[in-house]
Amino acid sequence: MAWARTPRARPAPSPAQLAWQREELSCFLHFGVNSFTDREWGDGTEAARSFAPGRLDARQWARAARAAGFRAMILTAKHHDGFCLWPSGVTDHSVAKSSWRSGAGDVVGEFTDACRAEGLRAGLYLSPWDRNAAVYGTPRYNDFYCDQLAELLTRYGRITEVWFDGANGEGPNGRRQAYDWPRIFATVRRLQPDAVIFSDAGPDVRWIGNETGSAGDPNWSTMDPAVVPAPGVWSEAIGRALQHGDPAGSVWRPGETDTSIRPGWFHHPAEDDKVKSVAALTEIYFNSVGRNSKLLLNVPPTRDGVLHDNDVARLASWHDRLAALFAEDFAAGRRPTQHITSPRSAVVEVDLGRRVTAGLVRLEEDIAHGQRVARYAVLGAGESGAWTELVRGETIGYRKLDRFAPASVRRLRVVVEDAVVAPRPLAIGVYAG
Repeated sequence: MAWARTPRARPAPSPAQLAWQREELSCFLHFGVNSFTDREWGDGTEAARSFAPGRLDARQWARAARAAGFRAMILTAKHHDGFCLWPSGVTDHSVAKSSWRSGAGDVVGEFTDACRAEGLRAGLYLSPWDRNAAVYGTPRYNDFYCDQLAELLTRYGRITEVWFDGANGEGPNGRRQAYDWPRIFATVRRLQPDAVIFSDAGPDVRWIGNETGSAGDPNWSTMDPAVVPAPGVWSEAIGRALQHGDPAGSVWRPGETDTSIRPGWFHHPAEDDKVKSVAALTEIYFNSVGRNSKLLLNVPPTRDGVLHDNDVARLASWHDRLAALFAEDFAAGRRPTQHITSPRSAVVEVDLGRRVTAGLVRLEEDIAHGQRVARYAVLGAGESGAWTELVRGETIGYRKLDRFAPASVRRLRVVVEDAVVAPRPLAIGVYAG
């Protein structure tokens, strides 16, 4: 039986949001003067000459990321210390005043060139908090900040994600800044109309609400935009909204899960032996990509300007682990049968053609038409035909990965018990786990 038509429109991703979600994995690169001072947050007084990478190689970053399965990278073009990794025309606190490349270097330029050479999409982070700029804490800072943003968005070709956090501490004059977010977002829209904008609450991509690598379960890509009024505003209710989204939300605002491969965000030599294990990274993958989110994993370059051997090796081993987990899809090439059972429920069955031992199922909605499933159960049956519940969940979205106790099954059934509107066909993968 054909699936029912939806009775009303649901929020759905723009082409840019859909392309962003399909990337699945992005690599965050925290790099700057903190890499040389061994700090996480600089105070803005660091001398530009302290930035002195001995063998910066952005192609090495990009090659390692691509080999590990990443499809995009985001560079911290300016962190809270205000030091710019490009020769900015509105401040002297930049690579132009360092000895690196005799003052003629441009990390952002080398980064974006490396991304394109390796087939990766390029994104940029520009901290709104600037502990060096003398105009921070005055109305003039919004001009200063938008001028820097314009430099980044006009000099380096296509930028696919622009990343803002809500950091808002004191500047060198002891004042906090009132950020003009409407103007900031409008600058991105004007100069890079196909880029997605990340901030605490969007407007395109929302923060998942923590830095542990774990999206909410359930995790809806829809939100009520009134719940989180502006970046940097926080409450327990806002935290829950960011982590879980809202099935009744009126806007499409998927969550991005950011975490670091190390305890810190910048490289610290003392953490070289504290790189997350393959098991920990795999758990993060299940708790982010496997919960309808996108994973932004930070891998910080060393003060030499390259990714550390330990990080590169761990990424490669993690990639091998994921490849092994998903190497054989027992449902590949098997056509599911799909039936509507009520206006907001359905049953999908797939015959695997043979008896297998399964412990992992991958479910996917066609999110080009929005996110619909609100509650489901997965059942398995052997040769006898008796159905046993294997696992259940609350929503699916772009991808939901569910693990369960290994079971011998020949057929798999997904029962959509409830949906916000009429469900559409699901994609199903079945693995040993």
